[in-house]
Amino acid sequence: MIHVVVGISGASGAVIGLRIVEILESLGAETHLVVSRAAERTLAEEVGPRAFSRLRASARHWHGVDDIGASIASGSFPTGGMIVAPCSMRTLAAIAHCLADNLLVRAADVHLKERRKLVLVARETPLHLGHLRAMTAATEAGAIVMPPAPAFYLKPASIDDVVHQIARRAIDLLHVFEPVAAQWHGALEHTEADDVIEALVSTTDQAIRMERGQ
Repeated sequence: MIHVVVGISGASGAVIGLRIVEILESLGAETHLVVSRAAERTLAEEVGPRAFSRLRASARHWHGVDDIGASIASGSFPTGGMIVAPCSMRTLAAIAHCLADNLLVRAADVHLKERRKLVLVARETPLHLGHLRAMTAATEAGAIVMPPAPAFYLKPASIDDVVHQIARRAIDLLHVFEPVAAQWHGALEHTEADDVIEALVSTTDQAIRMERGQ
């Protein structure tokens, strides 16, 4: 059984963390979940009032964010890696600078010191110099910084498609399961999804022209 730690911080994009936990469970992983207080609020705002309960029910193990004595706070506890999704800039900066003031950051720090995979789905835009320097420091320490960029080349037909792909790509970066994300195999034939995207682009262009009074 592969133990995987999932941290969810307060940045926008909480549904990505929820989807990661659900996919890991479907893969048979022993999921350990730790959620910041800000993330609880974001889950309710973005996914719905029952999202937090759904998240807790999906994970095998739940750890309170202040429980610094939890199993995942020690390097002696073996895991296949950790994903923080979404990862706020506050959490990323704390990880980058070893400020282990809660279990989420401590567990991430453990993965770095034990040279295990740590994927940070950093959610912020635009970025100032402090953000970029924190990302650099985290990368130099061994983390993988993965902004949740949509794979438009796969022609997603819905937001759910985008969320699924980002969640699966984060899991694939752990390299402990067979690949689960959709893969690019060269140019694709024109599909119905192409028509949806072309219509969306056309509608957006029209809206911009109307706003400019053209």
